Amino acid sequence: MENFAKRRGRLPSRRALCLGVVAGIGCASLASAAEDGSLTWNGITLYGVFDLGVAYQTHGTPLSQNWMVGLEYFIQKNSNKSITSVAPNGLSQSRLGVQGSETIVEGLSFLFNLDMGFCPQSGNLADALKSLTHNNGVPLANQTSAGDSSLAGQFFNRSAYAGLSWRDYGTLTFGRQNTLLLDNILAYDPMRGSYAFSVIGLSGTTAGMGATEDARLDGSFKYLWKGDLFRFGALYQPGKTDGSPGEAWQLTGGFGYAGFSVDGVYGHKKDAIQAASLNAAQAAMEPLGSLAATISDNTSYTLDGSYAWENLRAFLGYEHIQYRNPSLPITEPFSGLGGYYLSVLNNGAYPHPRILQVSWGGLRYAFSAQTEITGAFYHYDQNSYGATRCSDTSAGSCSGTLWAYSLMLDYHFTRRLDVYTGVMYSKVADGMASGYLNTSTADPMVGFRFQF
Repeated sequence: MENFAKRRGRLPSRRALCLGVVAGIGCASLASAAEDGSLTWNGITLYGVFDLGVAYQTHGTPLSQNWMVGLEYFIQKNSNKSITSVAPNGLSQSRLGVQGSETIVEGLSFLFNLDMGFCPQSGNLADALKSLTHNNGVPLANQTSAGDSSLAGQFFNRSAYAGLSWRDYGTLTFGRQNTLLLDNILAYDPMRGSYAFSVIGLSGTTAGMGATEDARLDGSFKYLWKGDLFRFGALYQPGKTDGSPGEAWQLTGGFGYAGFSVDGVYGHKKDAIQAASLNAAQAAMEPLGSLAATISDNTSYTLDGSYAWENLRAFLGYEHIQYRNPSLPITEPFSGLGGYYLSVLNNGAYPHPRILQVSWGGLRYAFSAQTEITGAFYHYDQNSYGATRCSDTSAGSCSGTLWAYSLMLDYHFTRRLDVYTGVMYSKVADGMASGYLNTSTADPMVGFRFQF
């Protein structure tokens, strides 16, 4: 499958930078990038993706002009009537970026990466928190698509980091960058983190250890090392003293041999933030454009793997996330990610620890160098964590489940242009369906993607 991906030329510029993903691969020189037609000059490469299509949703919500996902591709609380709509970023986040590498001495290189995600339907920078403000005080049935994310209108909202790569000792980077867990999810999601066909791709809950804003971390240190069989990584975000969110750390390890690949990630985040729109009563009292937030200390562990045999690859993964009330509550309103003012803070959402278990799996088969088909399933299982135990729809803290199934066909006309079509069906039950207008939706989509 690796040879198949190389023949198809999937994002060669990003491969040239060797971001490492879970494998912890050190960075190679970009000198060869120009040979494959990428836009490289003096070791600096410009790269990008544009992804747009059309979707039908049996229970959907109108298109957002700021949320990078655009549409709620799986069932959400405000999923309402059937709609047909322009649908952005079905397979990949549309983005523009620049990356570079420069040899300092033999075996030691300096590298950097700056990456900006945008909404192809509007041209706006990806800004999930702005999409939430549009629903402040708005009844569910009248809301537009929205969600929290680590992409909050920053100019380089996906990444902005630099570092050093040692040929024998690994890669160390600092700045705004993917967490080890996000890299892990992208590597072991059968749908490669697709918004339209993957629950764990659209929702950063899994990649963010329970809070999507933590799928990428500002001011973080990240180290990756890879040997012949084994790999290792560590990430650390120092805590802050100004009342804003606290420290985070993650460790990862894995191995690969004869088509098998297995990785695990363990991590913890203090004062994780889950942002949400203000309800009608809050919107009438709080500052215009501010948001509500739930604060928690989150711990997660993840184990996943894959096996490649000829043109077939199988995937299986599991994550266990625990939410607890914060050990150091944030009591004063403050400006959070992207400068958005968080005016309503909840430090007591978890009378008992909330346990969210996420599992997924799937198969990807390549018919040829141009065509592949992928099928996947995703499952959330939540315990009852409220003051009163329950297993129905009476409260969001009751035990509950989410199931999603997806199928996608991808055809490459050229190494840079592909078209795709597929569908995802999702449904929720019990506590995870509390307050929902509808409990299931089917969302077929067709789209195209251009990469350079």
